[in-house]
Amino acid sequence: RKNFFLEKFTANNKAFGFYLLGSFIIITFSFFGQFPMLMFLPSEGSAGVVGLDFLNQLDSNLALFLLLIPSVTAFFGFLFVLRFVHQQSLTMVTTARNKIDFQRIIFGFVFWGTISCAVFLFDLWLSPESFNYNFEWQPFLVMVIIGSLFIPFQSALEEWLFRGYLMQGFASMTKSRLFSLILTSVIFGSLHVLNPEVDKLGYGIMAYYIGTGFFFGIMSLMDEGIELAIGFHVANNLITAILVTADWTAFQTASLFKDVSDPELIPELVLFLGVIYPITLYYLAKKYNWQNWQYKLTARIHE
Repeated sequence: RKNFFLEKFTANNKAFGFYLLGSFIIITFSFFGQFPMLMFLPSEGSAGVVGLDFLNQLDSNLALFLLLIPSVTAFFGFLFVLRFVHQQSLTMVTTARNKIDFQRIIFGFVFWGTISCAVFLFDLWLSPESFNYNFEWQPFLVMVIIGSLFIPFQSALEEWLFRGYLMQGFASMTKSRLFSLILTSVIFGSLHVLNPEVDKLGYGIMAYYIGTGFFFGIMSLMDEGIELAIGFHVANNLITAILVTADWTAFQTASLFKDVSDPELIPELVLFLGVIYPITLYYLAKKYNWQNWQYKLTARIHE
């Protein structure tokens, strides 16, 4: 029998309780990564602060650094969990292949980075009045360095957690590929509910976040690994941080441009969920010769 990605981690028959324990440990490591933020709390203490609003008063590069540090500590927590809770390697939670395919990660990064640039340039051409030129070379250079060092931790960790670790965990619990895909996609999207974009665009944007979870999940199940999803996710967050920011986005960066428009949700949902994501999956299916869609997305998990 072929060794499928979702079945690699369930070979040890770890109870789902181990995944709950592992998730708690990773969250704890992330919590420790938030300690540097305490140094910058207003003098009156947290009582006068709403969430992370105080970060808006800091230099944008410092705020970006403080936001990303918890992902770095959480990554080491993730490695700790793999080694000491599950006795497994990073490769096994990444791919069904014998080793991690870095060419796939690089391709995913370049491909989605190109798409992101093309969509932005089209928006800029279509409505130049919606963007202010924001470039200042010194803060921009610092931002690129911070982003290049730490955004890959943040983005790749989300893929390892949701499309790797938890998808395999839910597979061991439900014995269902479809339920694993649905659960991880919905949880992934729902965790973005506190993003400032939700305040600006309304809860309808949750369709985008959950839809993106399905996009990455389908990609990972069909490709028998999360390398492509890692490349896509890193490119999405890093290239966007470099190109454009807005007062209502999660990452406030010293980017090239600043979006000053009043954003519209429906066109973005139609463009990505209805056009770009399906075409991308079709292209990847041709490039990597994906077969057996029904089985890989809906079949029962075999021990």
